[in-house]
Amino acid sequence: MTIYHDEVFQMACDQFQVIADYLNIEKNDRDRLMYPKRSVAVTLPVHMDDGSTNTYQGYRVQHHLTLGPTKGGTRFAPTLSMGETAALAMWMSWKCALANLPYGGAKGGIACDPSKLSRRELEAVSRRYMQEMIPFVGPHTDIMGPDMGTNEQVMAWFMDTYSMYTGYTVNEIVTGKPVSIGGTEGRREATGRGVVYLIDRAMDILKMNPEKCTAIVQGFGNVGSVAALALAMKSGVKVTGISDATVALYNPDGIDIVAADRHVLKKGNLRAFTEADRVDPNEMLEMKCDILVPSAVDRVINEKNAEKLQCRILAEGANGPTTPEADLLLNKRFGEVFVIPDILCNAGGVIVSYFEWVQGLQSFLWTESEVTDKLFRILEHSFVQVIKRAKDHKVSHRTAAMAIGVERVMKAKHARGLFP
Repeated sequence: MTIYHDEVFQMACDQFQVIADYLNIEKNDRDRLMYPKRSVAVTLPVHMDDGSTNTYQGYRVQHHLTLGPTKGGTRFAPTLSMGETAALAMWMSWKCALANLPYGGAKGGIACDPSKLSRRELEAVSRRYMQEMIPFVGPHTDIMGPDMGTNEQVMAWFMDTYSMYTGYTVNEIVTGKPVSIGGTEGRREATGRGVVYLIDRAMDILKMNPEKCTAIVQGFGNVGSVAALALAMKSGVKVTGISDATVALYNPDGIDIVAADRHVLKKGNLRAFTEADRVDPNEMLEMKCDILVPSAVDRVINEKNAEKLQCRILAEGANGPTTPEADLLLNKRFGEVFVIPDILCNAGGVIVSYFEWVQGLQSFLWTESEVTDKLFRILEHSFVQVIKRAKDHKVSHRTAAMAIGVERVMKAKHARGLFP
């Protein structure tokens, strides 16, 4: 047992061991590639609005710094653990390497429920977290970004806290911050746009007509809502199912995604949206559709439902939505289900975060069209590499994608050697 003892971390390790076997990585190198370089746990006492003091646990895991600083989101979630944080950091490492970004993977966050905090309490928790992390992060060490439960406002508080410590503005310490303080145009939409770009590419390969296709999007947050809107408004796909933490909705005739998005902006969730039928959220994943986009939490595609999926394209907008057991079952259905693995499918966020970091370092801003064009170029290159590797080596898309990422990190570690 290690400090990372957690089902999600074990899943990430199991995935890595599959790739290590495929690449014939020596046993001596495996732990060095798999385990994080640095992990930090902090205690965060915060004054609450009622005069009491609550204490929260915060984490930050830096998987490796071989290729450059680490990069990764900051998650505020009630069940967050060190193990889950480490798993997310490991996946981020392979994701950055696949996209050929000069980063190692990182992840961090606080075990808290942001929906139960007032704005003042949320700001206090956020600033205390960054204050505790200052000795371990920096523009050339570890750059934070948003993730589940955080947003551009939280990133602004992070940036301000760090800048107050240094005595001057350091906007490159975080990405995903407001454009008004050095954020980049298109960052919020980047992950969802990337998901849909890759879905469109998959439809091209499979010779599918988007206007005759249907999609189900699990998760209607930052990734899922943008993906659903782009599928419906730009690709011409009929979105028949959407869900969030409060409800799952289905309408075989199609859901008005613009109306759903407007409702969420006003109400905060889909609970009271009435323009579709309520269905069981687990059963929704198994409903017939051409495109299934799990964009909420990990491990929703598992050994219980993998054989029941009725989609042609599985586009993984979330991190780790498919378990290794489900992968084995999906591999048997190779040719039936076209999988766009998470480290490729949702890489748009970190790619545009890289652009934001570069713009901050250079104090030279790009337009949204420039950002989107550069995003699609990198995704296209990664997509072509994955499809070619899978075809040439007769392996799954996940194996191909992870192998490219792991190989790049391994070669860099070998080139630098072991110090001292």
